[in-house]
Amino acid sequence: MNAIPATTVANLRDLGGTPLADGGSVRHGLLFRSGQLDRLDTVADPAVAALGVRTVVDFRTREERSARPDRIPEGGRLLLADVLADQVTSGRMPPAARLRQLLGDPAATEQELGGGRARTLFSDIYRSFVTADSARAAYRAFLNELAEPDVGPLLFHCTAGKDRTGWAATIVLTLLGATPETVEAEYLSVNRAVRQAFAPMVEGFTAQGGDPDTALSIVGVVPDYLAAALDEVDARYGSMEKYVREGLGVPAQAMARIRARLIGAAAP
Repeated sequence: MNAIPATTVANLRDLGGTPLADGGSVRHGLLFRSGQLDRLDTVADPAVAALGVRTVVDFRTREERSARPDRIPEGGRLLLADVLADQVTSGRMPPAARLRQLLGDPAATEQELGGGRARTLFSDIYRSFVTADSARAAYRAFLNELAEPDVGPLLFHCTAGKDRTGWAATIVLTLLGATPETVEAEYLSVNRAVRQAFAPMVEGFTAQGGDPDTALSIVGVVPDYLAAALDEVDARYGSMEKYVREGLGVPAQAMARIRARLIGAAAP
C-alpha cells in the first residue's frame, strides 16, 4: 500500500505490497490507482515515468473527460469505462462526478447535501456501483483488461481516485485474498492525499460559509460508503467471487489469470 510521490498525478498509489491472508502479497509495479491524469507529465515527473504504465482505465463520465482529458504515457492504451453513465443519462449527475462544482458553490451544496445528506447520497452511489448496468459493464471491462496477458503495468482512476477507483481496488484486493481489514485500510488510506489535493477548494468553501463536515464528506471517504457497496454485494450475491462471476460476468479463467499475475511472495 505505497503512495508514490508524483508531482503531476494526485493520489497515486501502487497496490503492490498489500498483504494477503495466506501470507503472500500483491506484486509491486503492476497495478496502480490515482486521480485524473490531466496533468501527467512523464518528462517533468520521473516518479511517473519510472512506472512504465502501458494501460490506463478511466472510470470518469464523458463530461469529466471532456473538461480535463487524460494525458496518456507514450505508447499507452486507454480504456474508457464510465461507471456512472446510467445516472448521467437519466439526468442525474452524481456528486462523485462534480466535486469541483460542489465545492465552488457552498450555498447550493449545503441545500443539496448539508445536514448529513452527503453521506447518505454517497452511500447510495456506492450501492449503484454494484447494481447499475453501466457500473457493472465498467468494472467487467476493467477486470477483463487486467486479465489480458499483454496488459503491462495498469493504472486505473477516476477524478479524485477515491470512490469509483476505491471500489475497483476493493474488488481486486478481495479477489486476491486480502482480509476485509486490509481492504478497508487501503480504501481509507487515500484520505490524506485527496484532502491535500482539494485543500484550497475546501478552504474556499468554508470561507464562504460552507460546513466543513459537508466538504469533508464530499472529498473524503468513510467506512460507511464502502460498507454500503459490500452490503449490496452480500445481499445480491453472497460473496465477492459470485458478484464478479455472476454480476459482472467475468469468467473464472480471467480471475485465475489476474491472481496468477498479481499474487506474489510475502511482503518484507
